[in-house]
Amino acid sequence: MKLGRTVVALVITFTAMAVHAADYPAPQSGTFVVKDFQFKSGEKLPEVKLHYYTLGTPQKDSGGKVRNAVLILHGTGGTGRQFLTPNFGGVLFGPGQLLDATKYFIILPDNVGHGESSKPSDGLHMRFPHYEYDDMIELQYRLLTQGLGVDHLRLVMGTSMGGMHSWLWAEQHPDFMDAAMPLASQPVEIAGRNRIMRRMVIDAIRTDPGWNNGEYKQQPHGLAAALDVLLLMGSAPLRMQKEEPTREQADKFLEDFIVSRMKTTDANDMLYYFDASRNYNPEPQLEKITAPLTAVNSADDMINPPELKIIDRDIQRVKNGKYVLLPITDQTRGHGTHSWPAIWGSHLADLLQRSQH
Repeated sequence: MKLGRTVVALVITFTAMAVHAADYPAPQSGTFVVKDFQFKSGEKLPEVKLHYYTLGTPQKDSGGKVRNAVLILHGTGGTGRQFLTPNFGGVLFGPGQLLDATKYFIILPDNVGHGESSKPSDGLHMRFPHYEYDDMIELQYRLLTQGLGVDHLRLVMGTSMGGMHSWLWAEQHPDFMDAAMPLASQPVEIAGRNRIMRRMVIDAIRTDPGWNNGEYKQQPHGLAAALDVLLLMGSAPLRMQKEEPTREQADKFLEDFIVSRMKTTDANDMLYYFDASRNYNPEPQLEKITAPLTAVNSADDMINPPELKIIDRDIQRVKNGKYVLLPITDQTRGHGTHSWPAIWGSHLADLLQRSQH
């Protein structure tokens, strides 16, 4: 990738800042309620709660349009809070950093089915509407426009599922943003090993007698099997070999992971958020994307393996699109590389530079 002098300067500045991650303004949290929402399935809820975090304040241009809003979308099973960490927010949101929260209005939603937003585990269990990605995009759009008064985005960016949402945002609302950055994703129907992985997760829960059609009293054992699948697919062998170099360390890591995640994961919620990808497929309409877009994947991502060459082909259909494949290093973390901007921040700097008006 060829970078101009300005972008190179940004990259150098970013690298220096990443070493000394600065503090960022305290996030604010809130909940927006969407009344009488009808999902694509035809199911309805009298109200959908959408929880979110924000940093900074919106700034409007002379025409009254918000110009500094940044929407960052979490992955499957995550929440907006996952970005309020030293390795993410500490590298991006501090003074002088790429998404300085004193300059940008940063919006971190909990998607429906996740976090403190409406979800099956609130009480409806398997009677909760079977949402899909298009429903999630629509609810995000309503949060922005009706809840927060945001009518334009400087940037939409997301990790994993949030990366897939970023593709959909750029396609469904092409004039709404200046730039898009999908991380750890593909702009194609969920099929092949990716779909098989999701079915394995879903089937591990549904075939467990303890699941009881969602009416369990304690988390079914099948949830642990589902977490095993996710750990394998989302991890990086090079890093795990380095951090767990003995049998005892590897065993302890797995045991601690399962114990920890079983306490914070609900089986019904997991069923729903993996099933939500069932109709995802932005590939037929990629030509609708007009905003500058940079897609970033890592070569050790087993969920989006580079040998598929799907994104290499599809990015050619995106008018202002770029694709970056990060090489495997002892810093990359497989699929989870998406949450470490110290690794890919230079490409965000480039995108912000080339999407300036």
